[in-house]
Amino acid sequence: MMTMDVQKILDRHVAAGTAPGIVVADGDAAGRLEILSSGDLAPDSVVRIQSMTKPVLAVATLRMVQDGRLDLDAPVQQWIPELADRLVLRTPQSALDDVVPAESPITVRHLLTNTSGYGMTTARGPLQDAMKRNRTQAGQDPVELGAQDWLDALAELPLMFQPGEGWRYHHSFGILGILLARIADRPLPDLLADEIFDPLGMTDTGHSVPRQDAHRLPAAYRHDGTGALVEMEPAGDGFYLAPAPFDLSHAELVSTAADYAAFARMLASGGRADDRIILQPELLEQMRTDRVPARLKTPDSFFPGFWDGMGWGYGVAVQTTGPHQGRYGWSGGLGTDVYVDLDCSFRVILTQVEMGAATMALFADLA
Repeated sequence: MMTMDVQKILDRHVAAGTAPGIVVADGDAAGRLEILSSGDLAPDSVVRIQSMTKPVLAVATLRMVQDGRLDLDAPVQQWIPELADRLVLRTPQSALDDVVPAESPITVRHLLTNTSGYGMTTARGPLQDAMKRNRTQAGQDPVELGAQDWLDALAELPLMFQPGEGWRYHHSFGILGILLARIADRPLPDLLADEIFDPLGMTDTGHSVPRQDAHRLPAAYRHDGTGALVEMEPAGDGFYLAPAPFDLSHAELVSTAADYAAFARMLASGGRADDRIILQPELLEQMRTDRVPARLKTPDSFFPGFWDGMGWGYGVAVQTTGPHQGRYGWSGGLGTDVYVDLDCSFRVILTQVEMGAATMALFADLA
C-alpha cells in the first residue's frame, strides 16, 4: 500500500470519528521506516499498547529458553507455588465448589498459548461473577490490584479446564509477567529493559510514562452508544503516569510508534537487531506458528469468528489461511495493532480508542 493511500485512510477515519488521532509505522527488515499520523495523536505520543505487551513477554520468555534458564514444559509452580495443587471446574458453568483436581501442572508453554485454565470468560456464570467480585476480570480499564494481590486473588479461583485442554484469553500473560520477574529475581521492568528495550533502542517503552513526558501521553477514549467519543482517561495524567501505584509485573506497557517498530523490525529480521541475535530463528519460528489444536478452537473460547483462518502461537495470532497466510501479530484493547508479514515488512497502528467496530474497520482498511 502506497504512503499516499495510507495517509488518505488515516485522514478519512479521523474525519469520520473513528479516533481523534492515528499513527502508523510502516517498515521492513531492510531498514525502511515511515511514520504517518493524522489528527491529534503525535508521531512520538506514548500510548497504552495494552495486549501488544503479549508479544514482548513472549520474546522475553523465549530469550530465557535460548539461554538455558527456562524450559517451556517446566511447571510454573516451581517459581509460583501459589498455583500448585490446582482445582478445576467440572464444567465451565459449574458452581465454584463443583471441582476436580488438576491432572497436570500449569507449564510455561500453557501460559504462552493461553491454555493454562485461567482467562477471560464472556459467559455468565459463577466463575465470571467471582472474577468480578475479586477484581481479576479483565477489561480495558487499568488493573486494580498489584501483582501479588492479583495473583493471590486469581489463585483462590478454580481453573476453567484442565491445563492444556482449553483456550481462554489474557490472564496467562499476567501470570507470565510475574513468572519472569521471579525467575530473574528482579523487577520485571528492569528485566525487559536489559533483555529487549535497551538492545532495540526502545527508550520510551515501559510500564509508565515519566512525569517529564506527561505531555506525550494522550487521552484514552471509548465510543458510546451513539458513536460519540467519551474520555476514559485524561491526557497527561492517570494510571500510567509515573510512579506506578504498585508492582505492575502482571500489567501492560506503554510505547511509541518508533519503539514498537524497532521491536517489529527485530521480528521481521528473523530475530536479529543489527549484528545481535535477540531471538534464535528456531524459537521465532515456534512463536509465529499456530500452537493451538483444532479441538481447542471452540466458538465460546473467544469472540465469534476469531478462529476463522486464525491460530495462536506464543503471544501472537497467526493467519493460517487466506491472502495473508503466515502474517502474525496482535492488537491492544485501546485500538492498537501490529503485524509482521513473511516478506519481512511490518505495520504498527496506534490509536487510543477502545476496540470496537470503528477501530476494527480501520485495521481492515490498513490490512
